Amino acid sequence: MENQNTVIGYAQQILTQTRKAVVGKDDVLLWVLAAVLAGGHILMEDIPGVGKTTMALAFSKALGLAHNRMQFTPDVLPSDVTGYSILEQGTGAMVYRPGAVLCNLFLADELNRATSRTQSALLEAMEEGQVTVDGVTHPLPQPFVVIATQNPTGAAGTQLLPDSQMDRFFIRVSLGYPERKDEIAMIRDRQGGNPLVQIEPVITALQLQQMRVAVANTYISENIMEYVVNLIHATRTDEKLTRGASPRATLAVIAMAKAVAQLRGRDYVVPKDVQEVLLPTLSHRLQLSHVAQNENLTAEDVLRQILGTVRAPKLR
Repeated sequence: MENQNTVIGYAQQILTQTRKAVVGKDDVLLWVLAAVLAGGHILMEDIPGVGKTTMALAFSKALGLAHNRMQFTPDVLPSDVTGYSILEQGTGAMVYRPGAVLCNLFLADELNRATSRTQSALLEAMEEGQVTVDGVTHPLPQPFVVIATQNPTGAAGTQLLPDSQMDRFFIRVSLGYPERKDEIAMIRDRQGGNPLVQIEPVITALQLQQMRVAVANTYISENIMEYVVNLIHATRTDEKLTRGASPRATLAVIAMAKAVAQLRGRDYVVPKDVQEVLLPTLSHRLQLSHVAQNENLTAEDVLRQILGTVRAPKLR
């Protein structure tokens, strides 16, 4: 990885490939790629049938990573995710059999249909890049990314993800219904077959690691750091929220802002980068108060109000 221009070059190729399968959602595609480059995990929440799994599969192919996909249902066990130990006849030794999460990119389809116990099996993997089975720790391949999909809470057979797991997702994105012209383009694209088969890998795991290093080295000034902390603290004191953003969320906003800066062609962060990533990075981590609920506000509404009240630093 010679310089920041290489990050942009690879990123444009990755987005070009994913657009073959996902039409008209360029902003969401950019946020997902930014989260991958920032070293985070992605939660896609929406109603069934709008393309959540298609987007996840498109990224897995374009990124050229070894991936596993698991359809979560109530009968999926934690050992299906993390692996298990089995007694090997002949030697009498316990041998580890890897679970589905032992890969570079883990696609957790409809995660909130699984039991809480199975959902929690992902916590160690998402936070520490490892799984522990029968007291033995097994490192995950690097890079490691979780792209999970879930249907809105209240849909048949779903349950809330625990707060500790929600906080481990860098971003939560929603595709929503396509525009009319995009839906027509989707129909047209599928006349020749599934567009997923047309997606070609752009980078290797090593190149993704190098892109992540370039993103991590993006310059961020003290003024921007203070701006992010001021925004985070505003979520903790706002009467419309009973739970604000965690320190983990602070680090996620910084990392996402760096990634977006690189994708916008800069090797430094500006206030606009922070403002762009704040809603997808924080909205799923906040808890609304009765005041906000009575006013029919969403977490995104509250964050927009905070962005309007917290003063952004001026560029010099």
